[in-house]
Amino acid sequence: MKILFLTPQLPYPPQKGTALRNWGLIDGLASRHELSLLSFRAPGQDAELPSPLLDACEQVAAVPQPERTVRDRLLGMLTTRHPDMALRLRSEVYALRLAEWLTRETFDVVQVEGIELASYLDVIESTARVPVVVFDDHNCEYVLQRRVFFTDLVAPARWPGAAYSCVQWLRLRRYETEVCRRADRVLTVSDADADALKRLVPGLDPSVVPNGIDTRAYHPEVVETQPRENSLVFTGTMDFRPNVDAMLWFMREALPLIQAEIPDVHVDVVGQRPHPRLDPLRENASVTLTGFVEDVRPYIANAALYVAPLRMGGGTRLKLLEAMAMGKAVVATRLGAEGYPVRDGRELVLADTAADFAESVISLLQSPKRRTALGRTARAFVEERYDWRAIVPLVEKVYPG
Repeated sequence: MKILFLTPQLPYPPQKGTALRNWGLIDGLASRHELSLLSFRAPGQDAELPSPLLDACEQVAAVPQPERTVRDRLLGMLTTRHPDMALRLRSEVYALRLAEWLTRETFDVVQVEGIELASYLDVIESTARVPVVVFDDHNCEYVLQRRVFFTDLVAPARWPGAAYSCVQWLRLRRYETEVCRRADRVLTVSDADADALKRLVPGLDPSVVPNGIDTRAYHPEVVETQPRENSLVFTGTMDFRPNVDAMLWFMREALPLIQAEIPDVHVDVVGQRPHPRLDPLRENASVTLTGFVEDVRPYIANAALYVAPLRMGGGTRLKLLEAMAMGKAVVATRLGAEGYPVRDGRELVLADTAADFAESVISLLQSPKRRTALGRTARAFVEERYDWRAIVPLVEKVYPG
């Protein structure tokens, strides 16, 4: 089968959630199908195409991501009814390249990886031989923005952000509905997201294709190190609002309670582009903001415990799969673990209030045997359910024929 992937950034190297999912699917499908990839190149990504992508795909092309200023985003809000995500990756160069490929070749499937690329449905639908369109909704975006709105609403200092999220929530609800109706197949990462889309589009039958991970690459023995005592780690893109909110809440509300019992606790916040709102954390000797790192695995391996104190967001968090695959005990909020059929106290520990979160972290830091047991169960859980070798066949069932 000839499949054309449209991705918002080059999927290799797979260093964050979107790229991890895109590369997992492409790598798993490449041996059985003829793949092509049309991607954007994010700022800072090397102009030379990575050899693993060239090996996996018959053809690969990447165009620079369009630059959008704050002024551009404000104009988009004032002059259109589209959500910001629908405007973020609009590029005439990308549209022309896509039209050229669709005219030149007959693809069985075009797989649209994320709502940011849904604006190119117009180009796909205008071709003479319209392929089957598979829309992979990485997050149920209207749900994410609704949650951000209600989280920010309780803090007066965040009311401007809440106003923005309210506008985006309502626009995304309309836009996501339209995209799901236009696509031939819709993928979601969890049952919760599938149910949310069904509420938008009665009669829609999304296929759940979970996020996955290469459990051979993420393994407790990949990094030979002894975890540092009383060390915590969080990983993620650190200008992403849910991640910023998670760390600010954890540092302000939970960390002081932990330090009262374990004064030498240390937290590594690992991820690119730390937002200016996180700058006050740099003054805390117990916290390290790493910025971009080539590989998160050593940081996860070096920590005694992984924390995921998320209070907003959607979809499922690949960061949890990374940590659990590496045999780490995890403390997460219920929203942070949403979409995974985990049981509190078995695969990880769930805690939602600052006091409960702090108590769970303290208890696990003081219980090495329990941490080890949780990590082993977590690793087995990911191996059984979330290795790409088990997930890729679920995608193939969605394809025609």
